[in-house]
Amino acid sequence: MAAGTALQAQRSKTPNWKPKLGVLCEYSDQNLEFVKAEGFTSMELMLNPDRLDDAAISSIKDKILRAGIHVSSLGVNGNHIDPDPAKREHQNKYTLRCIELAGKLGVPSIGGQSGMIKGRPLKEQVDEIVRVYTEKYFAACEKHKVRILWEPWAGGPNIATGPVAWDLLFKAFNDSPHLGLQFDPSHLQWQFMDPIQAARDFVDKIYDIHLKDTEILWHIVRRGGIQPVNNADWWRFRLPGNGSVDWKGLFSVLAEAGYTGAMNIENEDEFYYPAYSGGNFTEQYKRGFRVAHEFLKTLVPPVAL
Repeated sequence: MAAGTALQAQRSKTPNWKPKLGVLCEYSDQNLEFVKAEGFTSMELMLNPDRLDDAAISSIKDKILRAGIHVSSLGVNGNHIDPDPAKREHQNKYTLRCIELAGKLGVPSIGGQSGMIKGRPLKEQVDEIVRVYTEKYFAACEKHKVRILWEPWAGGPNIATGPVAWDLLFKAFNDSPHLGLQFDPSHLQWQFMDPIQAARDFVDKIYDIHLKDTEILWHIVRRGGIQPVNNADWWRFRLPGNGSVDWKGLFSVLAEAGYTGAMNIENEDEFYYPAYSGGNFTEQYKRGFRVAHEFLKTLVPPVAL
């Protein structure tokens, strides 16, 4: 009886897992309608602040609110510490406009790359990122209540590609409340890192998640390695469940932590392209989202659907 009581007490300490499930996409009225009709509850949006006036922003915000959809993040790509002064200034100003746009929409974060100066020692790059973010962005983050998130994409201007740099960056920023991770297991998978251990080690820094898988083409790797002399593609992005990511393991980590943020399907699966026609999802792209949704329904609690 005592053992049963202890077990019940232990179970009661496990928080309820109530994440939001959705998609990453460009905004259009038709795309929003699809997201709502499919039963998703969140979106990450790609929006250009230079193409939106206050009336357009207000209209988009109103439509999203009426649809009952949570927008977790705005995608903002670019090199914040570009060695070219003109390019850096352009990126810094664009990022500030994106932070302001997120604030007007009530979106809590922007997600993208940390910035990079190729060929420079890692510590120098970290120091420059700290200086630029502190001088250029943090006041705007505070004003608009927006957090900057790093996605571990190793293909862009980014050093925040995994745990080694995350440790250095968060320490250098003294665990600033303006920063966090936009966790994407597919990027860690193709770098041959462990997404599950990374999620476990940094779960308190995860504020948004991309649901995307990576398929390793082992028949190519076994013949040519990961630097094949014929430049053969040895990996590719897939929908969740069609690659090598251990989704049960990842969701277990998130469930144990009581993660309640958004998890958005990022459909970069070439088998479901083309993605857009006139800014709206193609039928093939919609099919990809539906296929991923059916897979995720077996792992994600119904409260998120």
